Amino acid sequence: MQDKNCHPRPSEGNDKSMIVAALTGNPNSGKTTVFNNLTGARQHVGNWPGVTVEKKEGVSKYDSKEFTVVDLPGTYSVTAYSIEEMIVRNFISQERPDVVVDVVDASNLERNLYLFSQLIELGRPVILALNMMDEATKKGIAIDTQLLSTLLGSPVVPMVAVKNRGTEELKMAIIESVERGEQFREIKVNYGKEIEEEIEKIEEALKQNIEYSPILKQHNTRWLAIKALEGDEHVLRELRKHFGEESGILKKIESSVRHIESIYKQDIESVIVDYRYGFISGVVREAVKRERKEYESRSDKIDNILTNRILGLPFFALFMWLMFFSTFYLGKFPARWIEILIGYVADGISNLITSPHWIRSLLVDGIVGGVGSVIVFVPQIFIMFLFISIIEDSGYMARAAFIMDRLMHWLGLHGKSFIPMIMGFGCNVPAVMATRTLESERDRKLTILINPLVSCTARLPVYALFTAAFFAANQGTVTFSIYMLGIILAVLMAKLFRRFLFPGESEPFVMELPPYRFPTLKSTFIHMWERGSMFLRKAGTVILAGSMIMWILAYMPPGAGYGSSKSLAGRIGHFLQPVVKPLGFDWQAVVALIFGFVAKELVVSAYGTLFGVGEDKTAIIARIQGNFTPLSAYAFMAFTLLYTPCLATVAVIRKETGSWKWAVFAVVYQLILAWLVAFLIYQIGLLFTRGG
Repeated sequence: MQDKNCHPRPSEGNDKSMIVAALTGNPNSGKTTVFNNLTGARQHVGNWPGVTVEKKEGVSKYDSKEFTVVDLPGTYSVTAYSIEEMIVRNFISQERPDVVVDVVDASNLERNLYLFSQLIELGRPVILALNMMDEATKKGIAIDTQLLSTLLGSPVVPMVAVKNRGTEELKMAIIESVERGEQFREIKVNYGKEIEEEIEKIEEALKQNIEYSPILKQHNTRWLAIKALEGDEHVLRELRKHFGEESGILKKIESSVRHIESIYKQDIESVIVDYRYGFISGVVREAVKRERKEYESRSDKIDNILTNRILGLPFFALFMWLMFFSTFYLGKFPARWIEILIGYVADGISNLITSPHWIRSLLVDGIVGGVGSVIVFVPQIFIMFLFISIIEDSGYMARAAFIMDRLMHWLGLHGKSFIPMIMGFGCNVPAVMATRTLESERDRKLTILINPLVSCTARLPVYALFTAAFFAANQGTVTFSIYMLGIILAVLMAKLFRRFLFPGESEPFVMELPPYRFPTLKSTFIHMWERGSMFLRKAGTVILAGSMIMWILAYMPPGAGYGSSKSLAGRIGHFLQPVVKPLGFDWQAVVALIFGFVAKELVVSAYGTLFGVGEDKTAIIARIQGNFTPLSAYAFMAFTLLYTPCLATVAVIRKETGSWKWAVFAVVYQLILAWLVAFLIYQIGLLFTRGG
């Protein structure tokens, strides 16, 4: 380890209108909780420019001073292997925030400090947020935070983010480190005599050309030299772009790599990694003491049961069933209140506007009826997102992936594939984007193709409506069976695709299990609101537009009779009815399913509009009971689960695979699969019914 004399690092951010603090850290380090504690409700979410990775920013305040917090994606390093890593390192090196806050898990300090060892090379001041200090104490780990700060040359702030401890101290450290000129020592990892000599030579060559290349102005030259030696493709590509393939700088880098590898007899990247861990080991050896050598944590004891080879899957299935049961049981009460409220709105409009008839019909049957028939299911959707947030924040989500890892490998999938599959319970769009964490292109495409078979919350209103009509006593269990049907078919299709479309072995996988934590109310409700509000926005845009188009098809041509077989909707439905007649569906089901391609919630909205009963859930149920039997209703739910992904999911499949071929393939194969499964359910069910 090598350091220089203490001196304040000047911050280019001092002349900005507001201090900018970048928040980074390993996944499962509690970074999101720290961000929520710092910003509360004063945050907004978007996407990073040019990519679909989520970008979070918020404003925090301390001692009458405000500063911006940018929540960077969680990452273990700042290499160039993923979009998230590129975002982190490009933001820090190019946007040059005033300070970087590295959130680390104090109970696993040695592993977490690897990211810190890379951050300090990017040339920005770093504050170490030492989170989960309570977990470290329980494990018998004592950390001398003052000594650790001295060794790392950075302020160290002990925290227990889930209990909101240390938040004010972190705010103070951010303000003092920037506005009040808090002292930072320049610390750098010493890579040994031979490597340091080559780094110095490359740095010198880079500095001589700094006026001619944007990349040299944007990045710290020592960091560029190290990354070039490591063979970082992004850095080398930029150097080739600005200096040419035959430049002296590139030849110098190649010569240095050959020289170092000839000395160490192994690839240079491994040598550099070893030196980083040597730096970390020296820090931990001096600042960390383990008071008890043998310790089984609470998480270890719980894992002995929940991740048991025999008990793990049954417990996971039980938790999923409890989620669906609670969603319907708890959600039916506020859903009824919303239904009554929307009924008052519809009656008020009917009494207020009596003519012309078409405007009254548009407002009552089209807008209130279409959107209102979906809005009544908002409580159940929010309750499901609440459960998903609790599962994630508690640490059980990673366990679910661990439990399913063996099954994933049996299918020929990467173990990480289960994370996007779980995310699909919320929405298939971010779930498809989450496949970027898979290094193998084959694994990515395979996971993308089967992900839409996992039932998202957009389909939940359909299940809620049909189970209320035919399976009221067992809504949770019947819905659970539909979700399980999607998972089973995803398993079968994965096996089929692996054999014929993507042959070959999956890559090895290691899943890190974070400690169990009690989710905080603030964090859980923020996560629930972020996801649930997407549904509300959809209700005000896509569902509203779809309901109005549906009304036009049901109303036109004038005099045909609203929602009748002579309307435009009726003619379309009757034309395609022969295709779905073997499934037990009528022409109105055809129209509803067509609109469901835009957004699955529109299936319910279409029925509310076609029946001309507005948002009256009881009336919709009564009409559905006349059009379906319990058997055909179950076949319809299965078809809704499996048929073509919604328009947004198709678009993101096209973007993530880089080809319309796979997007069209996903639409076609799921449509065929949905028809076959619904056909088998209905026709085999009829045989048993007739036989009985």
